[in-house]
Amino acid sequence: MADMSRRCVPYTPVTRKLSEMTIAIVSTAGVHLKDQEPFNTQGDDTWRVLPGDVNMADLMITHGAPEEHYDRTQANQDMNVIFPIERLRELQAEGFIGGVAEKNLTLMGYSLRLQKYYNETAPAVAKEIERSPVDAVLLTAG
Repeated sequence: MADMSRRCVPYTPVTRKLSEMTIAIVSTAGVHLKDQEPFNTQGDDTWRVLPGDVNMADLMITHGAPEEHYDRTQANQDMNVIFPIERLRELQAEGFIGGVAEKNLTLMGYSLRLQKYYNETAPAVAKEIERSPVDAVLLTAG
């Protein structure tokens, strides 16, 4: 069994201007496309890929009951609260960031299989991002 103690995250200095960087979103808020398989609310260690040009009307949240996980009232009114893809597009249009990633990743963020999440899911998500032409990641949670 791998050690799940808290480890330091290596410092990674930013070497480029934001206006030259492509940004991806990685969210644990349970967001997915309506036509994708919903997350298992009893615990899920899978992820979904959302395109950078996703239509917000095509998104939904599958997560446990609000009293168990998080209150989704505001997110259901404006998905940008937890998955700010439209805000990134606005920043790109203003020239503040270089671009929005073609591939963004979402998870439910609730799993009772922490060892699997730690040893398999998190590294697989990181590898998926590393293979993408992405310079930085915006992390969001529910």
